[in-house]
Amino acid sequence: MRVLGDTNTVTIIDPSELLRPEPKFAKKPIGAFRDFSIDESDPIKERVRKTYEEMHTYQTVDFVKAKQEKWTKFDHLKCTMREALERLNELVDESDPDVDIPNMIHAFQTAERIRKDYPDDDWFHLTGLIHDAGKVMAFFDEPQWCVVGDTFVVGCNWSDNIVYRDTSFKKNVDGRNPKYNTKYGMYEPNCGLAKLTMSWGHDEYLYRMLVHNKTKLPPQALYMIRFHSFYPWHTSGDYEHLMTEEDEDTKKWVLKFNQYDLYTKSTDIPDIQNLWPYYESLIEKYIPGVLEW
Repeated sequence: MRVLGDTNTVTIIDPSELLRPEPKFAKKPIGAFRDFSIDESDPIKERVRKTYEEMHTYQTVDFVKAKQEKWTKFDHLKCTMREALERLNELVDESDPDVDIPNMIHAFQTAERIRKDYPDDDWFHLTGLIHDAGKVMAFFDEPQWCVVGDTFVVGCNWSDNIVYRDTSFKKNVDGRNPKYNTKYGMYEPNCGLAKLTMSWGHDEYLYRMLVHNKTKLPPQALYMIRFHSFYPWHTSGDYEHLMTEEDEDTKKWVLKFNQYDLYTKSTDIPDIQNLWPYYESLIEKYIPGVLEW
């Protein structure tokens, strides 16, 4: 990751710019997406920076284990997938420099873009719609820094390609723990993605919640959901020393999804009410009924 600029304005060149979609995707220049530059006069950029600073300070191995214990009891909420998604009308992601609109609008933007390009893959449409549904954690007194944003591996050295890497981890106690601050940390070489402990957030939570509720979505959909925010891995090429050969196939699916998640963010608002009947039919097919969250 390259850092350019003076002490007041720092531009972080995000490697995800390499994932350039066809021009039809985006309403703004590709280079304008995922702009994590520091500018204290810009309220959105400052909001994003502060969210990541708290995330990188407090997301430790012990913290993540505690969140796993808390949330995988699935005793916080019982509701349908549609009800959970409608709750996201009340949520604006504080880690995202590209949107300042309710999260449910982004969900439909993603799903509809996928549907246009892959009309026969209805499971892929639904994956686009629900991929951020785990953000309902924010309505149960969880701060956004442990709900939203890019994810990373805890328990080993932090990747150089985590946003704000050089400044935001200074107070994280795992950086001073010899069990966790080496290349492999608490992991074995090539142990595989499934054995990594990720920073806690909506990706991991929704993945576990779907498995708990016995979803009929295919494995590739679950890969997309679990790792779509893991940018240092899927876009920057980090953590290869912890991967297996099978994880390369997982990455292909995640990258396929990522271009729709990232580059569909725009001011175009889908006609959500008219779209609901189609997506409710997919919910009924793949993740029906009242779910345990």
